[in-house]
Amino acid sequence: MQKLLLHPAAKPLVFIACLLPFTWLIYGALTNNLGANPAEYLIRAAGDWTLRFLCLTLAVTPLRVITGMSALARFRRMLGLFVYFYVVVHLLSYSWFDMGFDVPEIAKDIAKRPFILVGFSGFVLLSPLAATSFNRAVKAVGAKRWQVLHKLVYVIAGLGILHFFWMRAGKNDFAEVFVYAAIIAVLLGWRLQQFIKKNRPFPLMNLRSQLSK
Repeated sequence: MQKLLLHPAAKPLVFIACLLPFTWLIYGALTNNLGANPAEYLIRAAGDWTLRFLCLTLAVTPLRVITGMSALARFRRMLGLFVYFYVVVHLLSYSWFDMGFDVPEIAKDIAKRPFILVGFSGFVLLSPLAATSFNRAVKAVGAKRWQVLHKLVYVIAGLGILHFFWMRAGKNDFAEVFVYAAIIAVLLGWRLQQFIKKNRPFPLMNLRSQLSK
């Protein structure tokens, strides 16, 4: 598996796979195959894929550590950029089909409806992460500051779940919300466990042995 992940064709294949949902949406729109309300379908489908790619991106590090397949790290940046790609599609679909690109009305709608405000806040926070996902940006920002900046993804994950929860609250349909919330909770919980494990004090026996040296 490690050899397959390191193969030169692996990245192009993953890139194509990540574009398949978008290709299907475009095909569905062109063939009038998106149901009775194509605009709503596009908006919600793009939002769903944003959350899915966010979960995949957050899953890379735990899978890499647990399985020992270090080559998985090659795909994290690409998956993260596809999170941004699909959230842009989500935002553009809303701005175009729901609001007709009427900027003043969009601004009013964002301020008026909390779930849109939360979703837009997630997009704003995600933008600098996408903008600094390149090697030159890492060097320009500095490795430590870059790492701190990209920890915003944990806040963005929370905002994404809250946005989804409020959106589904109108129809009292929370089944999918709980699934995504559980996945993200597990992925963030694993990170918290690793952080505590890494930073916890030495056990008393190790401390005594260190002092005796």
